[in-house]
Amino acid sequence: MLLEVQNLRVAYGNIEALHGISFTVDRGEIVTLIGANGAGKTSALYALARLPRPEAPLVTGGDILYDGQSILKTEPHALIQNRMLALVPEGRHIFGNLTVEENLKIAGFPRLKEANHAAVLAETAGLVYELFPRLYERRKQRGELLSGGEQQMLALGRALMTGSDFIMLDEPSMGLAPKLMYEMFRALKQLNYEKQITIFVVEQNARVALEFANRGYVLRSGKIIESGNSKDLARDPEVKRAYLGGQGT
Repeated sequence: MLLEVQNLRVAYGNIEALHGISFTVDRGEIVTLIGANGAGKTSALYALARLPRPEAPLVTGGDILYDGQSILKTEPHALIQNRMLALVPEGRHIFGNLTVEENLKIAGFPRLKEANHAAVLAETAGLVYELFPRLYERRKQRGELLSGGEQQMLALGRALMTGSDFIMLDEPSMGLAPKLMYEMFRALKQLNYEKQITIFVVEQNARVALEFANRGYVLRSGKIIESGNSKDLARDPEVKRAYLGGQGT
């Protein structure tokens, strides 16, 4: 087991966003956390990424274990430097005034202490360009000139440059045309299969998320109400009615 969340409670001030949720992600899995807007999905993700407040909620109870060790007191930069968790945030948050190449180079900064870091970073950048040829074509363009889909590709590329074996994504399909959305998920599948990268996706588009993931958890009002194999969840009458636009049977 790579990630284990134990009875996690988080709050914004006096408002509790997560009411003691527990879930696991095994090494090499693709796991999704689905739910409606406001269910607490992003709160869970930001707690995992250990983002400092006020960006992230305050953890008021429970624990987060990565490879058997608690990371509750781990600083966000340490997660990256130790090649643990890398976050692709909602809204991309790339550097718009920097080129694609420069964005990727900056994301690889924590790896400068590695032996042969120049070769390692060049190899990883090559992987990013192989996954997304249009980024290679636009590598000299500033991030602000890219389309929304290209910016999402760049955001994922930046996470890959950290060398992390565990990538978390917050609403990766948001604002993308269907073709680009499926291209993004295809790339994630490829990374999982070929590079054994573990992937945890927070997603409001439940149908796409369940098609993509091995397992899923359903979050409602800060509580996990369902979990299981993605195919089973997609057939569940309650999940179908609430999140897939279908009728329960």
